Amino acid sequence: MFLRSFFTNSIGILVSRVFGFIRDLLTASILGANIYSDIFFVAFKLPNLFRRVFAEGAFTQSFIPNFAKARKKSLFAYRIFTRFILFLIVFAIIVTIFSDFFTKLIAIGFDQKSVKLASSFVAINFYYLPLIFCVSFFAALLQYKNHFATTAFSTTLLNISIITALLLSRGLDKRDIVYAMSYAVLTGGVLQVVAHLIALRQKRLLRIFLVGYRLSKKIEKQNQSKIFYKSFFHAIIGNSTAQFSAFLDTWLASFLASGSISYLYYGNRVFQLPLALFAIALSVGIFPKIAKMLKIKDEESAKMLLKKAFWFLAFLLSVSMVGGLILSNEIVKLLFQRGSFTHINAIHTSRVLSMYLIGLLPFGLSKIFSLWLYSKNQQNVAAKISLYSLGANITLSLVLIKPFGVAGLALASSISGFVLLFFTVKAFGVKQFLDIISFKKIILLFMVISVEIAVLLLFKEMINVYI
Repeated sequence: MFLRSFFTNSIGILVSRVFGFIRDLLTASILGANIYSDIFFVAFKLPNLFRRVFAEGAFTQSFIPNFAKARKKSLFAYRIFTRFILFLIVFAIIVTIFSDFFTKLIAIGFDQKSVKLASSFVAINFYYLPLIFCVSFFAALLQYKNHFATTAFSTTLLNISIITALLLSRGLDKRDIVYAMSYAVLTGGVLQVVAHLIALRQKRLLRIFLVGYRLSKKIEKQNQSKIFYKSFFHAIIGNSTAQFSAFLDTWLASFLASGSISYLYYGNRVFQLPLALFAIALSVGIFPKIAKMLKIKDEESAKMLLKKAFWFLAFLLSVSMVGGLILSNEIVKLLFQRGSFTHINAIHTSRVLSMYLIGLLPFGLSKIFSLWLYSKNQQNVAAKISLYSLGANITLSLVLIKPFGVAGLALASSISGFVLLFFTVKAFGVKQFLDIISFKKIILLFMVISVEIAVLLLFKEMINVYI
């Protein structure tokens, strides 16, 4: 079950990311790295930030443990869903009305002309958030029933939608292309919602909403909802480190040369592949299991599952990190260097990618240990840890941006990942962590990495010949 859920998520994410890279390849080729690509990435940044912090991170990790404990699960799910979706729709309307303000908030370094140009795109893209919240809510219900495939593969629909828009709008004015991409984001969101509704129907989970509606007419209060909102507030902070770091990077990069936001975006997209393919796929797969084990006080089984996940992830992420650092330039050239994306763009992006990759291992492993905290409803502890990491990121970003430019922002983010891992392990328990450590596995890991380095350095020149 451990490997099956991992491979289901991992293959789904891989398929989605393949289409995502095709999307980015076309975006780089058609838009390049300039003010228009910066505008689209800025417009998509805010809903993406809220999506990851609220919907995919904080919401899921607070909802599943509380849903497992709720006596009247239908009522609990119905009330949480209706309150959130109403809030997000109202919020989207507010963003539409004050789009200039929110655009300035995201990219404070933009001049007034750029803000005016980007504001309409910010308003359009923000309506993706209510759609993706529905997807995340439905995904949480499906995950509780150990169904992962629909969610893992559904992001592909978003990428296909944007790819279609790029191909259809190719040759048009760059502003029109950005409009086409923005509306494609909404189309992709609708398609994801439909895919999850079909899965819910097949799993006979749609009746939860009907039963919940009927119960809401009879029952006024439910303690589990109060517990959820309290844990959700802390989980928002606990899940915000990487997301606010990315937001901060965009904000500071808007003061740098044109194209800097795009370098960060493309570098982070490559960095996110192994993180999503391994760390996120694994954590999503084992989280419901750990939550259920801890619910019935079976800590030993939960620790054994965590130990397996730790070493499985440590090997995968270490190999990915080392390979990415050695071949960062080749990877960027292969993926993006064509059309409007120049050799200079590739050099800047590869530097950013290298700095991001330094943080791959700590960010990935911290996800595993944070599952323990969330399963035990210790979202307040995770929130404090996240604040430490975010504080380190802010301080280091301000220090490193001057000497290293846009690459310094990525490096600051990676160092904050080590801060996150250190305090997360401390909260998990140093003694429990040491029980997981195996010196035989450490030696084996170093041997695998040594062979990898030797092979990649041997064939690096050959790789350069073909790209």
